[in-house]
Amino acid sequence: MAALRRVFDLQAASIWRDLASELPAIRGVVLDVGSGAQPYRPLLSPEASYIAIDVADAGSNFGYEVADTIYFEGETWPVDSNSVDVILSTETLEHVRDPSTFLNEAQRCLRPGGRLLLTVPFAARWHFIPHDYWRFTPSALKYLLERASFTDVRVYARGNAVTVSCYKLMAWMLPLLLPQSSRPTAQAGRLLGVLLVPLVLAAAAVGRLSLLGVGGEDCLGYTVLASKY
Repeated sequence: MAALRRVFDLQAASIWRDLASELPAIRGVVLDVGSGAQPYRPLLSPEASYIAIDVADAGSNFGYEVADTIYFEGETWPVDSNSVDVILSTETLEHVRDPSTFLNEAQRCLRPGGRLLLTVPFAARWHFIPHDYWRFTPSALKYLLERASFTDVRVYARGNAVTVSCYKLMAWMLPLLLPQSSRPTAQAGRLLGVLLVPLVLAAAAVGRLSLLGVGGEDCLGYTVLASKY
């Protein structure tokens, strides 16, 4: 199901593509912060030690409740200082009211020489309302990370204007095909959605191909790498 989702969800596909080039080589302790459903855990080597943490209200606010996740309250993570080799945080920072406190916690928990790997959306709808607060530019990400004493900050765009166009087109068409309502207008929309299936498939194919190109200023989101020294 996750693989099928990535065919039509270009955000998920772009994140998977970036993380698939990083996570398999990681060894040591990996802390997944804001882990949600732990979608990228399968990319880790069995030689890595995986710890997942998330906020106590992840179930009520975001619909995530996973048995082996450590849930916590407040802004202090339930992790010892200087104990983690890699911090992974995917599509989480936009849901944090105080990003600086979050990044300071990442700095505290990482061992010297440890790495931070995070992703954030850019061209994305307001989601998990009202718990969605920010859209970050590369300038903002670099500023926030360096202010939190991270070094070697690298920010990579995921996709370009073509990717975003395909993503937005599918975001309009797929709800017609898969309505969440039983009202007559929704069923009429489903008929239109069926007629648009070839266009949905074409947009998915073109969007996936566009991810092979150079990232642009108009993009789906950003993948960020940074280090603690």
